Amino acid sequence: MEDLLCKIRDCRVCSAHLPLGPRPIVEANKNSRIVLISQAPGRIVHETGIAWNDQSGKKLREWLDVDKSTFYNTDNFAILPMGFCYPGKGKTGDLPPRKECAPLWHEEVWKELENTRLKILIGSYAANYYLGKKSNLTQKVQEYEQFLPDYWTIPHPSPVNRFWRSKNPWFEEQIVPQLQRKVKEILSR
Repeated sequence: MEDLLCKIRDCRVCSAHLPLGPRPIVEANKNSRIVLISQAPGRIVHETGIAWNDQSGKKLREWLDVDKSTFYNTDNFAILPMGFCYPGKGKTGDLPPRKECAPLWHEEVWKELENTRLKILIGSYAANYYLGKKSNLTQKVQEYEQFLPDYWTIPHPSPVNRFWRSKNPWFEEQIVPQLQRKVKEILSR
């Protein structure tokens, strides 16, 4: 696994398209129990080199009900974005993840993981890649049980996504407590 992570971190496939240059962000070990599959690192994460080291990460840890030491322990959580590098700024947030990363690297990472109990799909890019585009993100979040035991879809925790959360209060009221129970159950084994 370490050799593979080094290869990913050295990847320069799409460097010509990255405004701040390549800095692939990925964390895992063969025993990671929960894999967090999201879109791409933001600017702050790119600058610090620490995954989910921003307001989105703070909200995600709140939703998962874990502290930083639990979150950053790769025995607990692997971090596998759809795009490993910061893609740049768009009109209403960051640009979409680069399309080269997931097809190039995800399957290789899955081959190395031996103890995964749950894959949390964070946002529409991850959900559409792994579950298809037949339904929208809201439907996938509402119908999370139909994708268990393998996948659990949640919205992206970015502050930019606050409008989705305000229109869908059921997510934090009903789904988040169930997600927290599932995470606790997996991490306590």
